[in-house]
Amino acid sequence: MAIRVVRRPPSAIRLWNYAKIGAMDQDFSDFRPTRVWKRLPPERRLAVAEPFWGDEQSTEQQAEAIAAIALHMKFRTKSVLGLPLEKRIKYLSTLPTISDSIVARAMVAYHLERQRPMMSAFLDSLGITHENGLIADETLAKPDEAKLHAAATGLASTFPADDVSLYFATLVAQDPETWGGLAEHCQSLVALRQSPGRP
Repeated sequence: MAIRVVRRPPSAIRLWNYAKIGAMDQDFSDFRPTRVWKRLPPERRLAVAEPFWGDEQSTEQQAEAIAAIALHMKFRTKSVLGLPLEKRIKYLSTLPTISDSIVARAMVAYHLERQRPMMSAFLDSLGITHENGLIADETLAKPDEAKLHAAATGLASTFPADDVSLYFATLVAQDPETWGGLAEHCQSLVALRQSPGRP
């Protein structure tokens, strides 16, 4: 993912520009973390939820998730903390109500653990310096539109469509000013949104 390497405490890392999503001329509301989450099939939610629980930078969001699970399941917080990992993954992936902050952090953890080759390939094609998928430059300029389109098309021809769509949706939500041009490339996720019976 195009996450910048920031030398600061984990709690200070910027994950999502919610205000920018709502304030921009183009409508990116479909890319809010919770909206992306609701469009994911159950098996992908499980996959995204798993790395979240082991991510050392997600402690704040993990505490929020534990409280949300306890409330929904009518468990004590201590009981949720004692659940096996598989149970916590399942409960998180099936919560009827989940916050943007939890989903945002889960998306980041998932891509950092499972999708580094794809992230690196995309940044390489754009000529962006990175450390195994992490951008070191905090002042990244908006990519040239034609170059971005070519890189997105190339990535989609190399990696599974669902993986690429989720990655691009994550980037758009994280920084719509920089990555808004990828919105049109989230084809499989858009198709899910338009399918009957999906929110």
